Amino acid sequence: MNGELVSVIIPAHNAQDTIEETLRSVRSQTHRALEIIVVDDGSRDQTVTIARRHTEADPRVRLIEQENAGVAAARNTGWQAARSDLIAFVDADDLWAPTKIERQLAAFDRADEKVGLVYCWYLVIDAQGAVMDDRHRPNWRGDVLERLFHGNFVGNGSAALVHRQALIDANGFEGGLREAGAQGCEDILFYCRVAERYHFEVVEEPLVGYRYLPGNMSSNMTRMLRSWILVVDEMLGRHPEAASKLREGLHFYSAWLLERTLRQRHPRYVLPILSLLLRRHPVIAIRIIAVDLPWIGAHLAKRAATKLVRGRPPVRPQAIVRFPTGELK
Repeated sequence: MNGELVSVIIPAHNAQDTIEETLRSVRSQTHRALEIIVVDDGSRDQTVTIARRHTEADPRVRLIEQENAGVAAARNTGWQAARSDLIAFVDADDLWAPTKIERQLAAFDRADEKVGLVYCWYLVIDAQGAVMDDRHRPNWRGDVLERLFHGNFVGNGSAALVHRQALIDANGFEGGLREAGAQGCEDILFYCRVAERYHFEVVEEPLVGYRYLPGNMSSNMTRMLRSWILVVDEMLGRHPEAASKLREGLHFYSAWLLERTLRQRHPRYVLPILSLLLRRHPVIAIRIIAVDLPWIGAHLAKRAATKLVRGRPPVRPQAIVRFPTGELK
């Protein structure tokens, strides 16, 4: 088996309910040559205590503590302290299948020197590990920059294995989004910066359990839109020839946010989202008001009517993500 060292960075903030399972999934990788760095970002719960138990049980695990500075700063602290030329990130509430790193290393071995990042498919899971969505199946590879302008097909921060030089060239993760009150799109901005210089490769297997929790960062719809707009602004500055693709991506993302907030019965976000769009991108806002919102409303009304006619569907058992961890050594 490939014995190349891989550094795994786990940014953690008040993650006591999930970090145990996350660490077990990382420590159980079939690729054993790992350096596992937990960066505690000013937690006020038992996150540090749990992480320390793992450092005592496994010499591959170490803990770095810092004052709360946000997920981008925590990831940067981790990879800058890492020893490997290959870096993987996993959020402290996500899970990895045992072969995740093994499969991505094999993809790097097959790739040419232009490839700087390998991602994989993922499953969306809830707090209990039940699968909420298993449709994530992108196969974009090679020069993917313009595809990223259309949307974040990688999908999350736990799916990528990246060369250190690509991290250096991308200047790591952007802490300025948090300083601007626009946390949320650090991942897509990082992927765009990497894709400006490097090609991507993909492992076409669902090797990540991406956990969606109601109170997580991505549940603040207005902040997420503000974050995406800052990403668009940066990319427009360097790629003005891609203006139409960037605006199309912003349009789709904004419409998706509105559909999501209405489907989840959070209408309080609708006016702030539209207000922000009207100030920054009025053409997109008008198009959404005139075309997308009526369609979204009709679609959701049709779904609700169908449920009333059919009655409540029988409860079906949900698949639970239980990536086998085996015996930790």
